[in-house]
Amino acid sequence: MRRLAAIAAGQLTAAASRATRLGGGTTLPGRVAMALAPGIITEVAGELSQGVVLISGTNGKTTTARLLGGILDAGGLVAIHNRAGANLLSGIASSLVEHAAPIGPVRGDVGLFEVDEGTLPAAVEATRPRALILLNLFRDQLDRYGEIDLIADRWRRALGALAENAMLVYNADDPLVADVGRTFAGRSLTFGLQEAPEGSRAPQSPEHAADSRYCYRCGRPFEYALVTLGHMGHYRCERCGTGRPAPDVRAHGIRLHGADGSTLSLTYREQTLSISTVLPGLYNVYDITAAAAGALALDVATETIGRGIMATAPAFGRGEHVTIDGRDALLLLAKNPAGFNEVLRTVLMAEEAPVVLIAINDLIADGRDISWLWDVDFEMLRDRARSVVVTGLRAEDMALRLKYAGVEGSRVTIERDGARALQTARSQLKNGERLYILPTYTAMLRLRALLERKGYVRGFWKQ
Repeated sequence: MRRLAAIAAGQLTAAASRATRLGGGTTLPGRVAMALAPGIITEVAGELSQGVVLISGTNGKTTTARLLGGILDAGGLVAIHNRAGANLLSGIASSLVEHAAPIGPVRGDVGLFEVDEGTLPAAVEATRPRALILLNLFRDQLDRYGEIDLIADRWRRALGALAENAMLVYNADDPLVADVGRTFAGRSLTFGLQEAPEGSRAPQSPEHAADSRYCYRCGRPFEYALVTLGHMGHYRCERCGTGRPAPDVRAHGIRLHGADGSTLSLTYREQTLSISTVLPGLYNVYDITAAAAGALALDVATETIGRGIMATAPAFGRGEHVTIDGRDALLLLAKNPAGFNEVLRTVLMAEEAPVVLIAINDLIADGRDISWLWDVDFEMLRDRARSVVVTGLRAEDMALRLKYAGVEGSRVTIERDGARALQTARSQLKNGERLYILPTYTAMLRLRALLERKGYVRGFWKQ
């Protein structure tokens, strides 16, 4: 009776939320269901014939989950997926309840859930995953999470709760994630980049905003043969010998095509896949490699992995193309220094003198502390950006940061109202140019809500 009541109430809550346009029904239904049946996640997840996959990390959860969902779909599997990005237990419960039947089995084969970094231990306990994918750890929302070492400790505890037959998939290029992964006594699969993108000038030392610079065994600074993104790359401690594990799934032959995507090859054992994707930026190359490794952990055929990746479009706000009054715009979520720097490089690779709209909020989901803006290399825009429009709750702070980055004041416009900011930025475009929109998380949702009301995009829960 508890199950029947929880599922019925959850599904009714979701329908009402969407009908009244108060939300996407991605969180509240799960809260209602868990209140009526606290064990509903474990019960419904246990009915999935192919088990559960959890994906966690600071950057790339939504895109990696979307890619793996595309792969599973190409393999004929029905994935129950929190695709709207609701990554707390309530979001997982909402997804499961939506596909559950009051009497009879769940309507799906595999659970595919991105999970908030801090929620991972509870999610592992509730879902008992078949596979766990760990992407990366960057400083993000310090007021909520604390330093990344605290998250790493939570992850180690989560690994202790994994079943003996579970598979851990983790990023060999991230020193802290690799240190966490080494503590797992069960089966594991690692992924990473074999080389820098073709034609790029990869730095030999991490950028100033890098996080995991020091060996977690002896404290000595890592030596890098290659830096790929932030603190990630090919690292080794010369004192104790701790270094990057050799990745099982390797990305190589990488060619970045600015905002238009990339091409690359993936190699696992003796098999190599050639991939062409519309997902832009080096960060998405990592997401693609992680998704492929996750699919291999589920015994998905290599050919299916390639088809699934190449058929996957960007998730909402993460490389999403939107046509606004006949002009192309690209939304690129940016929420911490490492991610923002890579987004800026992607924009500047695509456009010689771009028009950029930057939207900064400081709500709970963004992190109330915005001091991280001073670790982003906005100096990249100094001699390149033709026009920068800043908006959001902390628009003035962003404008101040641009001033100290050396961007001329005549090129910067402050417009707190989101609709007017979009119009102002669009008016700066010349024929054939694209608008680049770089928002934090809640700012992205608010801008998409404006675009949705005008019919330019669909609701994020529908994608």
